[in-house]
Amino acid sequence: MTTRLATIDDLNEIVAIYNETIAGRMVTADTEEVTVDEKRDWFNSHNVKRPIYVYCENNQVLAWVSYKSFYGRPAYDGTVEMSIYITRKAQGKGLGKKLMIFAQTQAKQLNIKVLLGFIFSHNLPSVKLFKHFDFAIWGELPSVAIMDNKPYSLTIFGKHLKSVSYTHLTLPT
Repeated sequence: MTTRLATIDDLNEIVAIYNETIAGRMVTADTEEVTVDEKRDWFNSHNVKRPIYVYCENNQVLAWVSYKSFYGRPAYDGTVEMSIYITRKAQGKGLGKKLMIFAQTQAKQLNIKVLLGFIFSHNLPSVKLFKHFDFAIWGELPSVAIMDNKPYSLTIFGKHLKSVSYTHLTLPT
C-alpha cells in the first residue's frame, strides 16, 4: 500500500475512478463521463501547495485525494476543498477512513487551516465519513443540482485543523 503524489501518468486511472461515480448520481454533478483530455487542465492546476495524491496497491491506483483552493482570494489561502474518490472495488473496506486520516495529516503539512467537503446530501457514506472525523455542517444548499430531472441538495462540511503547539512543553535540562 502506497500513497504518493500523483503524476500525469496517473491521470487515466484518476479519470476512470471519477467516471465510475457519475452514473450513481451520488458524488459528482457531472452527468456524463469526462475524458482524460477534459481533465488535463484540472490536473495541471494542482501544485505543491494543492496536490493530488493517489493510493496504490500492487501498482494499481485505487483511490485519489485532491485539494483545491477555496474561492481564489488571498484571505482564503488556508482554506481548501478536499475530495476523496475510491474505485468501486475498494469501497467498504475502511479505505475512506485511512484516506481521511492521510488527508488531514497532509493538510497540516501543507499549511492548510480549514478543510471543506462539498457533498451531495443524499450521499450517506460520505456524510457518515465526514461526521466520523468531526466535520460539522457549515451550510446546506437545497435543490441546487438537477440531474435526470430530479433536484439534489448539497451539504458543505467544514473543519478547522488544529496545529500542534509545543509552547506548553518543558524540555528536560
